[in-house]
Amino acid sequence: MMGFGSDKSEMGSAWPLELRFDKKQGKLKLAYDDGFKGDIPFELLRVESPSAETRGHGGEMPPPPAGKKSVGVTSAQPVGRYAVCIEFDDGHATGLYTWPYLRELAADAKPRMKAYLDRLAEAGLSRD
Repeated sequence: MMGFGSDKSEMGSAWPLELRFDKKQGKLKLAYDDGFKGDIPFELLRVESPSAETRGHGGEMPPPPAGKKSVGVTSAQPVGRYAVCIEFDDGHATGLYTWPYLRELAADAKPRMKAYLDRLAEAGLSRD
């Protein structure tokens, strides 16, 4: 679990109060100071990583990451006061998740997961 102070100077909007990695449920649970609460499945965190590996290099979108259904989180480290770097058990550890981006992922988890599953199916790839 990570706790955070209430200094919003770098963010200017809702500030995270808690990030709890629930390994049993396979979800990141979030709470913000404006009352927002949500969670993000580890699989979605991994496939929506804000890294060049998942976003693409030079403008071309790579295929969606496959085989991430059971991905786990091994560690998370704060990056300044604006983000967290999450390391996954598949070795991926290059995405910096800002507080607003984590909130966006939690708020849009269901439609983002559906879009990911659709992209996997279109590419003939599997979650397993």
